[in-house]
Amino acid sequence: MKITTVAEFEEYVIRLEPEEREKLEAFFSEFNLHCSMSFVEKTALRQDFERALLYYAKTGVSLDDALELLAMRNLGGFYARPPLLWFPLDDAAKIYPFSMEHGKMAVFRLSTYLKKDVVPELLQMALDFTIKRFPSFATTLKKGFFWHYLDTTKRRFSVEEEHLPPCMPLHVGRSGSQSFRVIYWKNRISVECFHVLTDGTGGLEFLKALTAEYLRLCGVQIPESEYIADVNKTPDTEEMENAFARVPHAAEASGFAGKPAVQMSGKLSKCKPCRVFHFRLDATALAEAARRHGATVTAYVMAMMFVAEKAATDAVKGEAVFQVPVNMRKFYPSKTVRNFALYCGIRMPFKDTTDVDAILPAIDAQLKEKASKEAMSSMLTAAERLVNSLAIVPLVIKFPVAHMVYGFLGDRMFSNIMSNLGVVKMPKEMEEHIESMDAVLGTVSISRAACTMVSACNVATLTIAKLTMDPTFEEKMLELFQKEGLEVKVEGSEIYED
Repeated sequence: MKITTVAEFEEYVIRLEPEEREKLEAFFSEFNLHCSMSFVEKTALRQDFERALLYYAKTGVSLDDALELLAMRNLGGFYARPPLLWFPLDDAAKIYPFSMEHGKMAVFRLSTYLKKDVVPELLQMALDFTIKRFPSFATTLKKGFFWHYLDTTKRRFSVEEEHLPPCMPLHVGRSGSQSFRVIYWKNRISVECFHVLTDGTGGLEFLKALTAEYLRLCGVQIPESEYIADVNKTPDTEEMENAFARVPHAAEASGFAGKPAVQMSGKLSKCKPCRVFHFRLDATALAEAARRHGATVTAYVMAMMFVAEKAATDAVKGEAVFQVPVNMRKFYPSKTVRNFALYCGIRMPFKDTTDVDAILPAIDAQLKEKASKEAMSSMLTAAERLVNSLAIVPLVIKFPVAHMVYGFLGDRMFSNIMSNLGVVKMPKEMEEHIESMDAVLGTVSISRAACTMVSACNVATLTIAKLTMDPTFEEKMLELFQKEGLEVKVEGSEIYED
């Protein structure tokens, strides 16, 4: 973002008509009422307004229209009130802080691709206006005696131009640090979140609201919609709840048992991920292809992934296991934007992995069984017992134990991840300005790839985050899609590190 000097804004003010200067003075007098942060934070927030006003002036927007777009009602009382709220970590988030050793961190990225390049000055203002609607995002991770927790921080949250590989660790150990970042590159707006904060569904709600607010500041009229959170409405308390607490306990606890999965071959890279590929397909054509095979899109794409996984390893025995996140909101409706997802493991022995048609029925059957309400409730009960067994252990003692458990339940148990966030719904007035969306999972220590899928504006995007330079997996996936008669537009990042 271009740094605007004080002199530039002063020159702009001097050129205004006397009555316009009066309006501007009244505008910033109102700003003072809406902002009672530290001098440094307040100055930075005021400069956001100044940069936006200069942008509007340079693009021919009148001062009256600019002041209306930037009206102080959009700040609300967020920056005027001291921080009071704090949030215990939800049941799924409690284990994530223990992943932070040795540069590991459960970070994921969600991105919107616009039809025009991002205006940084307006994206910053959109974040300034949006954050108040998501109190659980305006937090910093802190250590308690027994568990970590999220403490509200009232500060200016900044937007940055992208200059690092996706899903790099966030520096959450610093006082007042944030557990998410908003970054942009050309026409892409991305939100990267540490998993203690939210899951994919909650992250999408934040990204959609941020994108809608950005488009509003660009002059786009977006009607009120059930699909987009109104940034000027008071948050519902349910949006901040630990929704796991409302799920009834199952009669039996199960779901964590298993043995190490076979991994893809290929030298592990130091940079994680070392490369990212986006396979963009026509969403309607993909859904029709899955229906022809009598399966869901998730099962259909996973069948291809299992075949590609086998092609990408030298192993001849054992089985591949795919981790599949399951959104619990479909079983227990909730507005929460915090974590409310569990996972299941879909297994396929290499000896049975021949082609897509041969393995698809087994994959579809496993998904129906293991991602069911009953199976997820049993896993949640098992997870609660695990968490409760550590509840009264001080954090300093708990850390090495929980870190070991995290590694046992995570890295070695799965060969790959398939997270399908489904179809993103939004008003057509908003869709008209968006090309597509995608998601990137931060890769773990052992698995060579992590895959995500999201559909928006009739574009289904399968993203592969790689942990090895061996290209076999993605090459086989492309071959399989093309064999099915599906047109694929492949977009690949540069190599982040060899």
